[in-house]
Amino acid sequence: MHFTGTIWRPPYEAGSLLLEVTAGCTHHRCKFCTLYDDLPFQFRMSPLQDIEADLMEAQTAFHSPMGKLAAALQGLPADRPYQRAYLVGANPFVLRFDRLQAIAELIRRYFPACRTIGCFARVTDITRKTDEQLAALHDLGYDGITIGVETGDGEALAFMDKGYQPEEILTQCRRLDRAGIRYHFFYLAGISGAGRGEIGAQRSAEVFNQLHPGIIGTSMLTVYPESRLYGEIQAGNWREAGELEKLAEVKYLAEHLRIPVFFAMLGASNAVQTQGRLPEDRERLLAELTNACETQSEAALRHYRTHLPHL
Repeated sequence: MHFTGTIWRPPYEAGSLLLEVTAGCTHHRCKFCTLYDDLPFQFRMSPLQDIEADLMEAQTAFHSPMGKLAAALQGLPADRPYQRAYLVGANPFVLRFDRLQAIAELIRRYFPACRTIGCFARVTDITRKTDEQLAALHDLGYDGITIGVETGDGEALAFMDKGYQPEEILTQCRRLDRAGIRYHFFYLAGISGAGRGEIGAQRSAEVFNQLHPGIIGTSMLTVYPESRLYGEIQAGNWREAGELEKLAEVKYLAEHLRIPVFFAMLGASNAVQTQGRLPEDRERLLAELTNACETQSEAALRHYRTHLPHL
C-alpha cells in the first residue's frame, strides 16, 4: 500500500478501508497544527494508478486463502467485505469532482460491497463544489465527511489562520445537508485562548445548534514548539488556556448543545475521555466532566499535556 508519513484517521473509521488519495494539506497555515510537518512537501495527489494498485493489493489480501486459514486457526471471525472506504490525507475533499468520481468508481470496481466513502474536509473544500456536484457525490457514496471546524469563535478562527469564518461553516454545511451528505465535526478545546474557553464554547454551540453534525469529536489543544502558535506565545501575542479551563470548556459545550448528536471526547490529546449521545446521555456526561474538573489537578493534567509526544 502507498502510505506517506503518519496516517491520521478519526477513531470511528477504525473498521474502514484506508486508502491514500492525497498526502499533506492544501492550507497548511493553521498556527497550532504540526500534523503534516514530517512531509517533504505541502500537498500531493496520489496518481490514479497508485490508488488502483492499492485497491488491488487490498482485494488480494482480503481474498487470501492463507490469511483466511490463519484467522480460522486463531479462532478469529471471518472478515466481512468492506462496507466503507476512508480516503486519507488532510483534506481529500478538495479534489475536483471528476477526480473524486474516478476514485469512487475504482473503489466500487474492486469492492462492490462498499457503500460509503468518507474523508477529512476543510470548510473551504465544500465551497469549490456546485450544488449539483455535491448531490452527485452523495449518489457516488460520499458520506460521513469529517470537518475540522475547530470552533465557532470567529476571533479564534481568524487568529489561528483557519481561512474561514463561522458564517461559512453555516453556509457550506447547509449545502451538505441539502445534498444529503452527512458530516461530523472536530472541536478543539482551548483554541480561543486563556480566559476565553466559555466564550468559544458558547459561540460554537450557537453555530452547531443550527446544523446537523452526526458526531462532534472534541480534542484538547496541544502546543508543540514546532508550531507557529508557539512563536505567538513566546512573543506575548497569545496565552494558552489551563487544562482545567479546557475541561470546563468541553463541559459548557456539552451542556449547551441542543441538537441530537453523538458527543465524543476521545483520542490521545484528551487526558479525560468520555462519550455519549445527546440529549439522552447529557446528565451522565456532565457528571463525569464535573467530577473530572473537581478531582483532577492542573499540575497532573499539565504533566500529561507536556509529555504527550504526538497526537
